[in-house]
Amino acid sequence: MTTLTAPGGTTATEQRGRAKPMLDGRRPPAESALVYLFTVIPMLALVAAVPLTWGWGLSWLDIGLAVGFYFLSGFGVTVGFHRYFTHRAFKANRGLRNGLAIAGSMALQGDVVTWVADHRRHHAYSDKDGDPHSPWLFGTTPAALAKGFFHAHLGWLFGKDRTNAARFTPDLLADRDIARISLLFPVWTVISLLAPALIGGLVTMSFWGAFTAFFWAGLVRVAVLHHVTWSINSICHMIGDRPFVAQGKATNVWPLAVLSMGESWHNLHHADPTCARHGVQPGQVDMSARVIWILEKLGWAHSVRWPTTSRLARLTADPATTSG
Repeated sequence: MTTLTAPGGTTATEQRGRAKPMLDGRRPPAESALVYLFTVIPMLALVAAVPLTWGWGLSWLDIGLAVGFYFLSGFGVTVGFHRYFTHRAFKANRGLRNGLAIAGSMALQGDVVTWVADHRRHHAYSDKDGDPHSPWLFGTTPAALAKGFFHAHLGWLFGKDRTNAARFTPDLLADRDIARISLLFPVWTVISLLAPALIGGLVTMSFWGAFTAFFWAGLVRVAVLHHVTWSINSICHMIGDRPFVAQGKATNVWPLAVLSMGESWHNLHHADPTCARHGVQPGQVDMSARVIWILEKLGWAHSVRWPTTSRLARLTADPATTSG
């Protein structure tokens, strides 16, 4: 089992012993209000989406914009926030690094520093006390698991505690470009929501075209991506296959593979967090790994940590523990 190594080469265990606390005070009320706003409104848009499609309000342009912005912001999270910024699965030039930070911010899942701090904390305390979104924190009874599922999927976002960025992301705070992009998160939010509307309005030359593009490629796209990402925290820590020995209870859930761009091959990820490819077994589609491969071929990414046969052999689980 691979031990998560923090910036500077220290392990998570060593990091826990340092003076810096795990949490960094309470979230300001304004920040908590924004979490509610950008979680609830896209979700309501998703609920309203079904009746809105019945005979009006949806065009091929809306679908194209929604798919395009879904994968733009989605790869920003999976390739950028997750595999690059959190786990350093590859190295990137300055332009790619900044571009990934901006694209990930357009998913409306928080700024890059906060997202990475939460995720590094998740790996340091996977499915134990300190994990911000484990479904196993309340016990194993049906009621406790139901509560845990909601907490892991969505409830944890409304907690008041904030992960200590100085402890978990000192490398990002020291990067002036990334620190600036993180502070500009409200700007990327506005661009993410209004860019589809602007394109829709210009193509159709109508306010209605702008509105439907805003609804589908803005709000609904954000809501779908939110729930797919949250499913990795909840579903992929509760049910599925465990072919590799991993920290915590991370599993593989194949139905989510395409929508999550390869993130639902979560068991290997927790077994080997720095690996650039999560879907390593035959038939496991991992679009994020393919994007990293393309970036490597273009010369924008290098020193990619691809899986090797010997590395995977050391992580293979006992067959008696391969499902859950």
